[in-house]
Amino acid sequence: MTLQDLIDKLLGRQTASADTARQRLQLVLAHDRSDLNPELLEQMRREILEVVSRYVEIDLSETDVSLETEDRVTALVANLPIRRTL
Repeated sequence: MTLQDLIDKLLGRQTASADTARQRLQLVLAHDRSDLNPELLEQMRREILEVVSRYVEIDLSETDVSLETEDRVTALVANLPIRRTL
């Protein structure tokens, strides 16, 4: 999520359908390039949440773990809102 996405979300702005379609296409391309199946990505998400939860309390309803591709580089991005440290 970019800073502009965060500002738009806070201000209640809707993203254009073209932007949404572009983001979805990037996600599909990232999955294809990384060769990760959805089950493996879900397992990774669960394990990441489990490890992080040992150290901080996170808001599970707002977590987002996804693959993002930029300039032919695919990254696993975890957005985990922290409520407090343990």
